[in-house]
Amino acid sequence: MNQPAARTPLVYIVAGEASGDVLAAGLMKSLKRMTGGQVRFAGVGGDRMADEGLTSLFPISEMAVLGVFEILPHAPKLLRRIGQTVDNILELQPDILLTIDSKAFSLRVQKRLFKRRAAGQNIPFPLLHMVAPTVWAWRPGRAKTISKFLDELLVLFPFEPPYFEEHGLKTTFVGHPASVQPDGDGARLRARTRILPKVPVLGVLPGSRPGEVRRLLPGFGETVKRLAPRYPNLRVVIPTVPGVAEMVREGVKSWPLQPVILENPDDKYDAFSAMNAALAASGTVTLELALAGVPTVVGYKVNPLSVPIGRMLVNMEAVVLANWILKRPVQPFFMQNNCTPEALTVAVARLFDDSKARGGSIAAGEALREILGTGEIAPSDRAALAVAKAAGIALPEQP
Repeated sequence: MNQPAARTPLVYIVAGEASGDVLAAGLMKSLKRMTGGQVRFAGVGGDRMADEGLTSLFPISEMAVLGVFEILPHAPKLLRRIGQTVDNILELQPDILLTIDSKAFSLRVQKRLFKRRAAGQNIPFPLLHMVAPTVWAWRPGRAKTISKFLDELLVLFPFEPPYFEEHGLKTTFVGHPASVQPDGDGARLRARTRILPKVPVLGVLPGSRPGEVRRLLPGFGETVKRLAPRYPNLRVVIPTVPGVAEMVREGVKSWPLQPVILENPDDKYDAFSAMNAALAASGTVTLELALAGVPTVVGYKVNPLSVPIGRMLVNMEAVVLANWILKRPVQPFFMQNNCTPEALTVAVARLFDDSKARGGSIAAGEALREILGTGEIAPSDRAALAVAKAAGIALPEQP
């Protein structure tokens, strides 16, 4: 009698923003290689996950919100999408659920599923989350809260596990993907964009969420206008992501110096290599810039209504990851009312004029790689191994 064919494992992944999309795509690529392609994917993701074979339940651009008062106007749609995602997961009954970052959305999905499991509904698959809430920077009590409704947490930083293990949550350090980011080819980018080899280049990175771009791009533009007379040959390069690329293009139309906008993610590391300095929104990209050895000034603004709450809950010293990890001000940081064109101009000019800035940034990048690295196994492979183990997926090939 013929035995029924084994079911190809189904991994359900939810990534609600651009950084999570990149993390998920790397994990998916590793899982496909390790299983010889014997794995299926479903869930919510962006262009990078689509390249690895995912058809997203809905566009992740709908989830790109930030802060208490930024979320409120989107709450009805957010709640509908949470319900839709939960229903889809229960219908498909995957071998595992992995949510990645985008905590306002993904952790609500996890919590709903856990409550249904606790109420007796058959939810046999493990509930995993990747990218820990920054409890070391914001609301430490959240470590105890999320430990109640997750089966396992995958973290990017080596100092994070104790915060969650203290509350009984299995926590696995998989490493930060930026620690193995490739070295870019700045000469190639300069040649393609017709920027002469000796001309100074400023990278401008105003964020990957519409709210970030809306608040930061005008001030960054004023900073560029102030820098232009001081550095007549200066060129500006703006790596961005598809979700906000059109907003960026519209926002820089009045800028001087003919900014070069790069929407293709494959250009990012070449752009880093071409930059003499950068002006960036706080976030993962500041860590990537630090690892690439680019002297960087960090600016950030949130909805003014969020500021009083934020100041009570946030450890401001931990906002810029490179500064927090290395315990020194590697990247000057300007927040809210201090994030003015005048202050940013002075800080960026100092990086251009200080001959030691590049050397100091390169040394900081090397130190960060040492701290965040995971040895011979790449972070995406470590994450894939953790997912496969939790889901009970056999791996004929391992890295």
